[in-house]
Amino acid sequence: MITRVAEGVFVHESSCLQTNSTVVVGDEGVLLVDPGLTTDELATIAADVRALGQPVAAGFSTHPDWDHVLWHASFGEVPRYGTAQAAGAMKEFLAQPDWQLQVAEGLPKEIADDVPMELLGLITALPVGAKTIAWGGPTVRILEHAAHATGHAALLIDDRRVLVAGDMLSDVLVPMLDLRGAADPIGDYLAALDLLERESGSVDVVLPGHGSVGGSAELRQRIVADRAYVEALRDRRHPDDPRIGPDAKPGWEWVVYIHENQVERLG
Repeated sequence: MITRVAEGVFVHESSCLQTNSTVVVGDEGVLLVDPGLTTDELATIAADVRALGQPVAAGFSTHPDWDHVLWHASFGEVPRYGTAQAAGAMKEFLAQPDWQLQVAEGLPKEIADDVPMELLGLITALPVGAKTIAWGGPTVRILEHAAHATGHAALLIDDRRVLVAGDMLSDVLVPMLDLRGAADPIGDYLAALDLLERESGSVDVVLPGHGSVGGSAELRQRIVADRAYVEALRDRRHPDDPRIGPDAKPGWEWVVYIHENQVERLG
C-alpha cells in the first residue's frame, strides 16, 4: 500500500531492497516515479492510485537501472520520461539482443521470477537540459547530475518540499559510483552531493531509491555521511561508515561487498 509522506505525495516501499516508488498527485492524475518492483507490487500501486480517484498521468525514471524503469499495463499508455542521457542509454541497452538475459542475471533471487519485463525501459527523452516535468501537477524540478548512473536525476517537488533522490542519500546503502564508464566517478559523485546540498534548505522530506524516508535533519546527515564515504574512497582510506560496519542494519550486512568491489575497481 502507499503511505502519505507529504501533502499529495505518497510512497510505496517494496518488500525487496526497501525500494521506494513515489506517487505525486496532480490536478488530473498522478506522476509515478520509479514504480516497482514485482508484478503484484505494481498492480497494488495501480489499485492504490485508483483508490485516490486519480488516473496515472505520467511516469519518470530517475536513471536507467532495471529497478527504476519498470512499468505495468494497468498504469496505462502515458508518457514515461527520463533525462535525455538516461533515455539514450536505455535505448542502446534495449537494442542489445540479450538485454533480457542481462537483466535476469542481476535480479535478486527472491523476486527473479516476478519482475515484469514487457514494458521495461520504454522511456521518452526530455529535451537536453530540461529543468521541469510538464505534466499538469505541482512543479517538479529536475536536478540532473552524473553520479551513480548515466543521466541520473533527482526530483524536487517544490511546493511539497519533497526530494526524490533516486539511488542516492540512502540510510542502508553506501554511495554506489558509476564505475562502468564515467571518466571521474568520484568527482561526479561529490559534485552531485554539492548540488543536492544547495537545495537542502528547500526540503522537508527525502525519498531515497532504497531505504528509509527521512526528514530535513536526516537529509543533512546523509549528505555528510555520503560525502565522507566518497572522500575516503578518493583518499584510499577505510570509511568510518556504519553501513559497512558491524552495526549495519540487519539484513543489509552484504553492503560491505559493494564497498569492497568499489575499492578493488578504483584501486
